[in-house]
Amino acid sequence: MTQNTQCKEHKTSTQTVTYKNRLNSWVIARLLPDTQRQIIARFRSRSDADGHMQRLRQISPEDNFVVMFDCQADESLN
Repeated sequence: MTQNTQCKEHKTSTQTVTYKNRLNSWVIARLLPDTQRQIIARFRSRSDADGHMQRLRQISPEDNFVVMFDCQADESLN
Protein backbone atom coordinates (compact mmCIF):
# COMPACT_ATOMS: atom_id res chain seq x y z
CA MET A 1 0.00 0.00 0.00
CA THR A 2 1.49 3.36 -1.01
CA GLN A 3 1.48 6.42 1.21
CA ASN A 4 1.54 10.07 0.35
CA THR A 5 4.66 11.37 2.08
CA GLN A 6 4.80 14.82 0.50
CA CYS A 7 4.78 17.72 2.97
CA LYS A 8 4.28 15.41 5.94
CA GLU A 9 6.39 17.55 8.29
CA HIS A 10 4.65 20.75 7.23
CA LYS A 11 1.21 19.29 7.89
CA THR A 12 2.17 18.21 11.41
CA SER A 13 3.38 21.67 12.45
CA THR A 14 0.38 23.48 10.94
CA GLN A 15 -2.07 20.99 12.43
CA THR A 16 -0.71 21.79 15.90
CA VAL A 17 -1.18 25.52 15.40
CA THR A 18 -4.63 25.03 13.91
CA TYR A 19 -5.72 22.84 16.83
CA LYS A 20 -4.46 25.42 19.33
CA ASN A 21 -6.36 28.21 17.55
CA ARG A 22 -9.53 26.12 17.59
CA LEU A 23 -9.27 25.76 21.36
CA ASN A 24 -9.15 29.53 21.82
CA SER A 25 -11.92 30.67 19.49
CA TRP A 26 -13.31 33.51 21.61
CA VAL A 27 -11.41 36.76 21.15
CA ILE A 28 -11.41 40.26 22.52
CA ALA A 29 -10.83 42.83 19.82
CA ARG A 30 -10.11 46.54 20.13
CA LEU A 31 -12.17 48.47 17.59
CA LEU A 32 -10.06 50.82 15.48
CA PRO A 33 -11.00 53.54 12.98
CA ASP A 34 -11.99 52.57 9.42
CA THR A 35 -13.81 49.40 10.56
CA GLN A 36 -10.56 47.71 11.55
CA ARG A 37 -9.95 45.67 14.68
CA GLN A 38 -6.98 44.44 16.66
CA ILE A 39 -7.21 41.11 18.48
CA ILE A 40 -6.09 41.64 22.07
CA ALA A 41 -6.51 38.16 23.57
CA ARG A 42 -7.92 34.67 22.90
CA PHE A 43 -9.99 32.54 25.28
CA ARG A 44 -11.53 29.09 25.39
CA SER A 45 -14.86 30.24 26.79
CA ARG A 46 -17.12 33.24 26.30
CA SER A 47 -17.39 33.83 30.04
CA ASP A 48 -13.60 34.10 30.39
CA ALA A 49 -13.53 36.63 27.55
CA ASP A 50 -16.38 38.65 29.09
CA GLY A 51 -14.62 38.81 32.46
CA HIS A 52 -11.36 39.94 30.91
CA MET A 53 -13.17 42.55 28.81
CA GLN A 54 -14.75 44.06 31.93
CA ARG A 55 -11.26 44.57 33.35
CA LEU A 56 -10.00 46.07 30.09
CA ARG A 57 -12.88 48.56 30.12
CA GLN A 58 -11.92 49.61 33.65
CA ILE A 59 -8.29 50.10 32.68
CA SER A 60 -8.95 51.79 29.31
CA PRO A 61 -12.42 53.38 29.32
CA GLU A 62 -11.60 55.46 26.22
CA ASP A 63 -11.08 52.35 24.04
CA ASN A 64 -13.88 50.25 22.52
CA PHE A 65 -13.66 46.48 22.96
CA VAL A 66 -15.85 43.68 21.69
CA VAL A 67 -16.02 39.93 22.38
CA MET A 68 -16.50 37.82 19.28
CA PHE A 69 -16.19 34.28 18.02
CA ASP A 70 -13.27 33.86 15.62
CA CYS A 71 -14.49 31.38 13.01
CA GLN A 72 -11.40 31.85 10.81
CA ALA A 73 -9.63 29.11 12.77
CA ASP A 74 -12.33 26.64 11.67
CA GLU A 75 -12.16 27.77 8.03
CA SER A 76 -8.45 26.92 7.84
CA LEU A 77 -9.27 23.23 8.32
CA ASN A 78 -11.06 22.96 4.97
